[in-house]
Amino acid sequence: MRGDVSPLGPPMARRRLLAGATAVTGGMLLGVAGWAPGTAVAAARPLVHDRSTWRARRPKRRAVVLDRAPDRIVIHHSATPNSSDYSLKHAYRLSRAIQDYHMDRNGWDDIGQQLTVSRGGHILEGRNGSLKAISRGRHIVGAQTASHNTHTIGIENEGLYTSARVPVRLFDALVELCAWLCTVYDLDPRRAIVGHRDLNATACPGDAFYRRLPELRRHVARAMGLRTRMDSPPLPPHVTPHPGATAPFDHGPALGPGESG
Repeated sequence: MRGDVSPLGPPMARRRLLAGATAVTGGMLLGVAGWAPGTAVAAARPLVHDRSTWRARRPKRRAVVLDRAPDRIVIHHSATPNSSDYSLKHAYRLSRAIQDYHMDRNGWDDIGQQLTVSRGGHILEGRNGSLKAISRGRHIVGAQTASHNTHTIGIENEGLYTSARVPVRLFDALVELCAWLCTVYDLDPRRAIVGHRDLNATACPGDAFYRRLPELRRHVARAMGLRTRMDSPPLPPHVTPHPGATAPFDHGPALGPGESG
C-alpha cells in the first residue's frame, strides 16, 4: 500500500470516533439512502486544538453567530506547498500564517475558515468562537465560500492538490472531523460534504482532492454507523473552475456581495 493513500477503512487508533453502538430508529441502522435526522451513531469530537494553543491574534471584531446549523461542509485546500513537516508545531505555524494573510493581506476581521487540518492530521480551531458555536449546534459565519458563508462551514486542508495525493493523516483526520460535524449538526454526509468548486468558480480543493470527495463521504457515513450505497442524491451544480490559486492561502472566492470579512 502506498504511504500517501488512505486505506479503505480509516484507522481509529488515534482517537475513539464512535461514541455509541446503536442508532436511534427502531434499534436499526438506516442506510444512507434512507437518511432521516437523528438516525446515525454519535461520532465523538476529535482532538481539536483551540485558538489559544496556536496563539491566535485577537480578531478585529467578534464573529457573527447564527442560532442555526449550517447545511454544507465545504472542503478547501490552502494552496500552500506540500510540506513534509507533520509536527504539531508546524500546524500551529500554519494557522498563524493563514490568519496573518487573511487579516493583513485581505483585510478581514480574522482567519476566514472555521477549522483547519494540517498535512500531519492535526485539527485546529479557526475563526473565533467556532468550537463553542459547534458544541451548541450553532453557526459561526466565516469568510471562506463567497455568497454561501451564512449556511456553510469551511475546513481548510493544508497543501496544494491539483495533482498531489492527499496524505493519509490528513484524510483520516478529516473523516473524523466531518463525522463529528455531521453528528452535531444532524447532517447527511452525502449531501453535506462538498468541494469549494461546487459553490464558487475556483479550482479549490484541487483536482486530486476533489476526486476523493465521494470516498470521503463514504468513510464519514461508515464512521457514523450508516450503511453506504453507491447511489446518492444530486449535489449542487458544479461550477467551471478557474485554473488555480494565484497565491498561498488564496483558495478562490471567499466573500460575495454584501458579505464582510
